[in-house]
Amino acid sequence: MAGLSDYTGEFDPEFGPHKLSQEALLRLLGAYPQYMMRMDGLWYFAVTGRWGDDAAFECDAEVWERLPALEMRLVSDTLGIRGDDVLTVMKALQASLWRHVMDLEIDLKSSNHAIVTFRNCPTLAALEKEGRGRENLICRKSEPRRWSSTAAFFNPKIRVTPLILPPREVRSDISCQWEYRLEA
Repeated sequence: MAGLSDYTGEFDPEFGPHKLSQEALLRLLGAYPQYMMRMDGLWYFAVTGRWGDDAAFECDAEVWERLPALEMRLVSDTLGIRGDDVLTVMKALQASLWRHVMDLEIDLKSSNHAIVTFRNCPTLAALEKEGRGRENLICRKSEPRRWSSTAAFFNPKIRVTPLILPPREVRSDISCQWEYRLEA
């Protein structure tokens, strides 16, 4: 059975993901990271409105330092990703739902060294459009902690170093670039 390409027909009391075609499932899967990013922005602005930007940043940084371990556990348990090297982290990043929103590119140099390039970051684009310069704070303070936390889930000895960070000269430039390295 090919599956439904959409859910425009009659109500189906037995409807579920198993009734969708692979293409429809992929579209739905791609919608969830966008939803999560919007939710992140909405709660950030809600905290800003009540307690100010400093409090919102502190909460945001705390959440994004803790959240990667939860995601990495879900991804690695679901797909059987095991190991403690950079290669393992890259496999988990490939499987992350965020990858598709962020246009992630991985240059695997060895099992212990990789360069990760984000070609598109909707958060950065929104921050640049906002024009308050918050990308300096988010991208330079919160993101290094986030990506280090992601790597540390597999091995706390993996070092994550930013190579390119905003602000960007031109908005079509890459969003950011990170080096992951495990020294023997």
